[in-house]
Amino acid sequence: MVENITKPNLLKRFIAGFIDYLFVYGFFFAFVYSFGEPNDKDGYSVTGILALVPIIFWFAIIVLTEVFFGATLGNSIVGLKPKSLTKNNGELNLSQSIKRHLLDPIDMFPFGLIGIMTIKNTDRNQRLGDIWAKTIVMEVGNK
Repeated sequence: MVENITKPNLLKRFIAGFIDYLFVYGFFFAFVYSFGEPNDKDGYSVTGILALVPIIFWFAIIVLTEVFFGATLGNSIVGLKPKSLTKNNGELNLSQSIKRHLLDPIDMFPFGLIGIMTIKNTDRNQRLGDIWAKTIVMEVGNK
């Protein structure tokens, strides 16, 4: 079982999320402006099968990277790693990673306030996504 001693690491977690979603949103906007059609609201829209590309990109960059490499790009840069509370080796499975990140919009709203409040008020410094997925976030090097 994974040792359950964690630190809030609020600044590192904020920077990691900022890096991850800067990359995702950067791709999203570049994709929409490259492949989208002008719409009535002076913007661009992507429809049909192309609309799935940003979702697939998010899934690959956030979820699959976390499952196969142990952390997202942002978490790797700041030295954090999510750990499973239910697996003996602490490695996340696909379901846990999906659960963690499906709640990112809630945890990051508004300006991360919900995530900060849950991290500061849970014994294991967990966001809502971590609570649902039964995971914790630890500094690399801590077992």
